[in-house]
Amino acid sequence: MATRDIYETGFDEDVRAESSATQCPECDGRVTTNAFETVCEDCGLVIDEQRIDHGPEWRAYDDEEYERTGAPLTAARHDRGLSTEIGRGTDAKGNELSGKKRRRLARMRREQTRGRWRSKAERNLAHGMGEVRRLASALELSNSVRDQACQLFRNAQNEDLLRGRSIEAIAAASVYGACRCNGLSRLVDDVSEVARVAESRVTNSYKTLNEELGLPAEPVSPSMFVPRLASDLECPDEIRQRARTLAEQAEERGVTTGVHPAGFAAACLYKAGREEGRWLTQRDVAESGDVTPTTVRTHHETLNELAV
Repeated sequence: MATRDIYETGFDEDVRAESSATQCPECDGRVTTNAFETVCEDCGLVIDEQRIDHGPEWRAYDDEEYERTGAPLTAARHDRGLSTEIGRGTDAKGNELSGKKRRRLARMRREQTRGRWRSKAERNLAHGMGEVRRLASALELSNSVRDQACQLFRNAQNEDLLRGRSIEAIAAASVYGACRCNGLSRLVDDVSEVARVAESRVTNSYKTLNEELGLPAEPVSPSMFVPRLASDLECPDEIRQRARTLAEQAEERGVTTGVHPAGFAAACLYKAGREEGRWLTQRDVAESGDVTPTTVRTHHETLNELAV
């Protein structure tokens, strides 16, 4: 007898298995069918399933723009944004869930959280990334600066700089370092106040990051602080422009080297206000620059000597 006569050949697509719609082939139990699969209620055997996804394979942002890719990778997440998250009170259509489904989702979230971290280092990285995102949101930083701060925190962990230091302090130092590298006028006190960490701890952490990672931080000039202090003091555009001109001329002459940039910017605003006939007290401009009135008075005398 030929082998062909014993083993009949054919394509799997042409073969249809006979199955009962009300009886399980394994345990003779009751089966149920939904939109995706046919399952036995007694033993849990999946008898048949829908292998074709009839949903769209693209994402639509508007009527003309379509994309066939998923969400982009981001440096603001410890896993680059590849993990999934379980929702809470509503389904995909925004409908309220029943109490039974909410409890079920709560149990699923708890189990996912337990098995989410492969190591303690990954848990610390996720905590640090969340702290960096919170600080960037509180300081109203752009997404690019936020991503740079997250990458800086990741590099600090890879270089084992978190050992013996606070995660919150390293996160705040990463945000401050990203601001310095991008030339943004942010003081250490501003970051530490939002981070709820002592200023000295943020300063020490930033020094460690700067020395170990070699940050390309640019020196902060007083002219960078003029717009921010002018906005806090609600100064008109004339005083703002005059103060910026004073700061730039002082920088060209090299008298701003080694001085507090915010204090010198406050002195420029004070001198510009006096010239324009607007009464700005030394105490007000000193508080906006987080310096003492003596510092403002000293820098104001320097500006008078330059006759700019």
